[in-house]
Amino acid sequence: MVSLGVLTTYMVVVLGLMVIPGPATLLTLARAVSGGKRVGLATGIGIAAGDLFHTMMATFGLSALLATSALAFEIVKYAGVIYLIYLGFKAFVEKSGSIDLPTAQAITPMRAFRQGFFTEILNPKTALFFLAFLPQFIHPESGSVIGQFALLGAIFVILSIGVTSLLAVGAGSIGGWLRRNRTIGRWQGKVIGTIYVALGLRLALQQQ
Repeated sequence: MVSLGVLTTYMVVVLGLMVIPGPATLLTLARAVSGGKRVGLATGIGIAAGDLFHTMMATFGLSALLATSALAFEIVKYAGVIYLIYLGFKAFVEKSGSIDLPTAQAITPMRAFRQGFFTEILNPKTALFFLAFLPQFIHPESGSVIGQFALLGAIFVILSIGVTSLLAVGAGSIGGWLRRNRTIGRWQGKVIGTIYVALGLRLALQQQ
């Protein structure tokens, strides 16, 4: 199965991407601030469920591709490296402004869950990210590819629920901190871009 070193790298990268304010983070905070902790938690769980959907789609699609051609799977991995580096440079050079919590009306937890879920699964950029990101940590020689995908996907979803739950519980203080530090958006893209580029370069060099 997946080695401890790969798992550690994977979890560090995922956590690094999750804790930096992004659309999912800001939506969870906005829902929690406007509707309370339960609504914030429901939003975060809905987003995590959407991530699980994308993980399943990537798992079955890429596993089928590997069964057909190992070369095709390697091509997908290298294409993923290029895409991650592209995302990194794009995020790094884009001009960022101040971060504001989006306006959110108070809604029920069930509706918040549905909105979080459908917002995530209908985002084509999220689908592309999973197709590019997950294969980088899959090593066919380590055993069942489906098993590796399932493990990585489960870890991603668990970490997502954990992070968004903490955000929902601490929504008041975290939201206040973001409002007091509105210029955080100026380095947000730089940090995300650095993570993407570093990951892409590391994987590209590792595969050579």
